[in-house]
Amino acid sequence: MTPPGSEKSGATQAASSGCGVVGAPLMLPMSGANGEALVLRNYGLRFEAGLIREIAPYNELAEAGAAADIPCEFLDGHILLPGLVNCHGHAGMSLLRGYADDLPLQDWLEQHIWPLEGALVNAEFVEHGSQLAIAEMLQSGTTTFSDMYFFPDVLADAAVAAGMRAQITFPVLEFASAWANNAEEYLSKGLALMDAQRHNELLRIGFGTHAPYTVSDQTFQRVAVLAAEVDAPIQVHLQETAAEITQSKAEHGCSPVERLQRLGVLGPRAQAVHMVHFDASDLLILSESGTSVVHCPASNAKLASGYSNISQLIAAGLAVGLGTDSAASNNTLDLFDTARLAALLAKQQGDASALPAWQCLHMATRGGAEVLGMGAQIGSLEVGKCADFIAVDTRNVAMQPLYEPASQLIYTAAGNAVTHSWIGGRCVLRERRLQSIDNNALLEQNATWRERILQWRARQ
Repeated sequence: MTPPGSEKSGATQAASSGCGVVGAPLMLPMSGANGEALVLRNYGLRFEAGLIREIAPYNELAEAGAAADIPCEFLDGHILLPGLVNCHGHAGMSLLRGYADDLPLQDWLEQHIWPLEGALVNAEFVEHGSQLAIAEMLQSGTTTFSDMYFFPDVLADAAVAAGMRAQITFPVLEFASAWANNAEEYLSKGLALMDAQRHNELLRIGFGTHAPYTVSDQTFQRVAVLAAEVDAPIQVHLQETAAEITQSKAEHGCSPVERLQRLGVLGPRAQAVHMVHFDASDLLILSESGTSVVHCPASNAKLASGYSNISQLIAAGLAVGLGTDSAASNNTLDLFDTARLAALLAKQQGDASALPAWQCLHMATRGGAEVLGMGAQIGSLEVGKCADFIAVDTRNVAMQPLYEPASQLIYTAAGNAVTHSWIGGRCVLRERRLQSIDNNALLEQNATWRERILQWRARQ
C-alpha cells in the first residue's frame, strides 16, 4: 500500500528536476560499520543538487515535499539501498563475452585474448564494449565501477554520457597496444586524461599498472612517485595465480607483494586485485601498508586461478571490495551475482557463518567505496553523500517470502529485480528501462562486432 501523500506522477519530474523524494517499505542505508544490520521501514530520502539532504519517515518527507512542490514517489514492495560498487573490470572486453571459455588464465590470455585485442581493439571497439558494460551494470544495480583497459579516454566519455560514476585506471604496460607503444606513452596519455577530467564529478582517474609480470621495476617506481604527487589510486592485478608467485621468486627473489612493497607501490592508494594466493608474510605486508584488496570470485573460479581466502583478508583488517572482472572472464557484470558467489565460496572452508549476508552486502556497497577511496562520497545512504541509490522490487516469486532483506539481496537473483537507479540524483534506470542509453542501437552495434570477431577468428 502506498503511504498517504506519495505521488507516483512525481517520478518523471524528479528525474529531470535534480531534486525529489523517494521512499519504500524497506531501506538499508548501510551506514553502520562492517555491515551493521540497520533496516528502516517506510522511510525515504530527499535529494537535491546531486546530494542526499534528508533521510526520514516517508510521510514526513512527502508532506514537506508537497508543500515545497518537490516531486515525491513511494516504490511499493521495494528495498532502497546504496548503489553497488564494482571495484574491478575491463568494460571494453564485454564484446568478448563467451569468446574463449573453459581455459586457464595464461592460455586464455596469451592464445586467445591478446591476439584478438592486437588485431581488433580500437577506439570504436572500446566505445561500444563500454556502452554494453555500462548498460548491464546499470540494469543490475551498479552505480559506480572501476575499470582498467585501453582507450580509457573513450570509456570516460561513455561513462559521462550514461551518467555513470567511475574510477578509471589507465593501463600501464611495457609492451605496445593500439593505444600506446611503451610505458612512457601510457603514462603520458594517462596523465593527460587525468588533467582533462580533473573537475569531472563523476570520474576519478588513476594508474592501472597491469601486473608484476607486465610492468618493470623502473615503471612501478615512477608510478608510485607520480601517484603520490597527484594523490591518485594505483590498481594492479596481484598474485592471481600460483605460477605468478613462482616466477617472481625465480626472477626477483621474493613474492610480487614483497617486490611491490620494496618499490613503494603498496599503501593506502594501492588496490590489489585478486590476491588469490598469499602467505602470512604477504598478509602482514598488505595489512601494515594499508593496501586494499578487490575480490573477484567469479573470474578466479572460472579461470581456475584458485580461491582467495577472503575471511583471512578481512580478519587482518584489510579493506575488501568486490569486482566482477570482465564479461570475458566472468561472464556477467551483475555484482549481486558476484556477491552471492563470494558468500557461498567463503563457506566452503568449513564455516557456514563465514562472510554472512550483511557483511557481503557491505563489501558490495560501503566497503567497495572505501576500497576505491570514495567512502566519503558514496557507498551508504547518509546526509551529505551523493544521491547514488537503487531500488529492488521484491514483488516476484523469486524474492518471496521476505524475512531478512540482506539475505534476500545476497542469496537470490536480486540483480534481475533492480528497477530503478539514481546517480547523483539523476534517474538513469526507471522501471527497468535505461534512461541514458539507446538499447536498440546498443544491440545493433554489438551484433556488428560479433560478425567482425567471428570473421577474424575464421581466418586464424
